[in-house]
Amino acid sequence: MRFLHPDGTTVHLGYCSNVHQAEDLRGVIAQLAEYAEPVRERLGVDRLGIGLWLARPVVTELADDEAALGRLKSELRARGLETVTLNAFPYAGFHREVVKKDVYLPDWAEEARLKYTLDCARVLAALLPDDVDRGSVSTLPLAWRSPWTPACTEEARHALERLTTGLAALEAWTGRRIRVGFEPEPGCVVETTTQAVRELGGLDPDRLGICLDACHLAVQFEQPGEALRRLAEAGMPVVKLQASCAVEAADPADPAARAALHRLAEPRFLHQTRTVTDGEVLGVDDLPDALDGELPDDGGPWRVHFHAPLHTEPEPPLRTTADQLDQVLAGLLGGASADCDHIEVETYTWSVLPEPPTDLPGGIAAELAWARDRLTGLGLKEDPS
Repeated sequence: MRFLHPDGTTVHLGYCSNVHQAEDLRGVIAQLAEYAEPVRERLGVDRLGIGLWLARPVVTELADDEAALGRLKSELRARGLETVTLNAFPYAGFHREVVKKDVYLPDWAEEARLKYTLDCARVLAALLPDDVDRGSVSTLPLAWRSPWTPACTEEARHALERLTTGLAALEAWTGRRIRVGFEPEPGCVVETTTQAVRELGGLDPDRLGICLDACHLAVQFEQPGEALRRLAEAGMPVVKLQASCAVEAADPADPAARAALHRLAEPRFLHQTRTVTDGEVLGVDDLPDALDGELPDDGGPWRVHFHAPLHTEPEPPLRTTADQLDQVLAGLLGGASADCDHIEVETYTWSVLPEPPTDLPGGIAAELAWARDRLTGLGLKEDPS
């Protein structure tokens, strides 16, 4: 879906396809018919944005085979779908039985990460609608925090220089600008906006910026207004917002809260958990660690990196951080100018909810309707064209 900001900017809203299990081109195309087109129909719109996640084998095929790329583009157009952003954080295997820290591999000290990201940019430049000249690709925040050495930092810095050069060459060749956004995440080399400024400052703002995930921001107990000001003052653009909510337990010692949290402690994805004690953010790498007593439960609330559906609350007495997402949206889009034009609903955890949905397209459509209401409430107008 497209929206017009009062400043004239077109803001794109869609959902991320990493919620679907497909790691070959046939599967990617099948999910457009099985899920994405029904989501569009549920919303009653003629055009729906879908932020594609394309695993490494799919990207290789699309980058090397013009016919395959043309087939995907035709399928998107025929089903009323458009792609202006790719999620290139997971490399492959995102729906294995156990993913956990493997999602951060390869990292930005490895050549494979650079090549994959540039190939994603090439594919996206070809998939962009004819009337769109700028796309975004999101990626991991360098790496998981360990092992990460000064030598890794140096390798990553060289890789980002080559990334900038490659993106500039792609723009010169295609006329399309693709920007890459690094996504701060709890537990990584860059987990906060403060660390983003320190570790990623000085990069080319025309090509590189931040992918801001509202769930991650909330888990780290960052104040949205302060975080956005910090990035703006450092000249680091938010090239993409992942509209997402964390899960919060106001009283993690409450037996009912702990029982509900236990039902979220599933084995596939990593669920970093944080709390604040005496003004300091404390955390563990996974929810089971917190439940085993490695995180204080006698102070403030716990926030859990579990992407909860935007439009509904989890099992009581748990809640979501939707209020934090509201503040992020207002900060990025509620002013005189639109500071971000790509918004992607990224609830990839539907399949690992305690009660997975029987109607996934309906759930995704409800999330997008929730986001649409927020955008129109900020003064944006839905573009029917």
